[in-house]
Amino acid sequence: MPQFLKNKKTRHDFVTYGLVILAFIVVSFMQANHMIPRMIAGQLVPICAYIVMAISLNLVVGVAGDLSLGHAGFMSVGAYTGIVAAMSLAEAVPNDGIRLVIALLVGAASAALAGFIIGIPVLRLSGDYLAIVTLAFGEIIKEVVTCLIVGVDERGIHALFNLTGKLTVDDLGLTETGFAIIKGAQGAAGTETISSFFAGFLLVMVALVVVLNLVRSRTGRAILAVRDNRIAAESVGISTTKYRMIAFVVSAALAGAAGALFGNSFSQLSATKFDFNMSILILVFVVLGGLGNMRGSIVAAAVLTILPEALRQFSDYRMLVYAIVLIIVMIATNNDTLKNLISRVLPKRTSLEEEVRADA
Repeated sequence: MPQFLKNKKTRHDFVTYGLVILAFIVVSFMQANHMIPRMIAGQLVPICAYIVMAISLNLVVGVAGDLSLGHAGFMSVGAYTGIVAAMSLAEAVPNDGIRLVIALLVGAASAALAGFIIGIPVLRLSGDYLAIVTLAFGEIIKEVVTCLIVGVDERGIHALFNLTGKLTVDDLGLTETGFAIIKGAQGAAGTETISSFFAGFLLVMVALVVVLNLVRSRTGRAILAVRDNRIAAESVGISTTKYRMIAFVVSAALAGAAGALFGNSFSQLSATKFDFNMSILILVFVVLGGLGNMRGSIVAAAVLTILPEALRQFSDYRMLVYAIVLIIVMIATNNDTLKNLISRVLPKRTSLEEEVRADA
């Protein structure tokens, strides 16, 4: 066995990477042979975006212990900045793959900046107060994006903030060769769909590498220490604000990249897509997958995204069935009898947090 695989935590990480790669190969093979229904195939890129969102939120909720309800706001920042970057570079960078990479980087950087700015006042709070304030900031971001009107021509990018609701695309002053990208409440319309399942897979791998290595690092152990006992952490010289901010900003950056991937997979995207329900949906992925369990987040995001489409044949009852399935899963995962039964059948597997603590 290679030296680097003798470490238990390294083996755990490589198993996670291997499972994701295997899933990508299997799904790609099925897609190439038309074995996946069209409505499910159309959800592959959004599924990858949701997986990255779940992984990033798990870093804040599961690892740092801060309940954030405004994660969709960072996704919207990444989505719209990524769309603007991709569309404005259409002539200068004709290659869709390169433009998508630039869009992902721009989306991640923009969301990270938003996360840092919001984190300064927000991270002074904790518990329910933190959840309420992040929810408010998420809604504020959505409303701000709704007021934006953005266009591009040979002179560059033009933007207006339509606070009064009286401004239109004509007020941008675009030339004949220019075009509008974001049209206020209508959102982004007429954009190119340059996102791909392969790009989504790569982004999932990047998110896993970033989060797993962060959690297992010295910084990750400090984040866990701050979560468990802030007073004790401060007594040994650990800055609680610094390490909470690190987790918050990294999470926001990954959410922004996921938003850019998500936004560039639709020809039309409205800001109402990134509302409170989106934040709750991502939180459901994290809770059902297990706090601090990145594999669980991946499975939960994939299954719960496919499930509503798979239940579409039930027409008006599909959301009712979806809710019942969620309730059953919550009850099953919190049932001690079922847990004991599973532990007898399957070998006991330590959680990511337990492995980190054991290696500390």
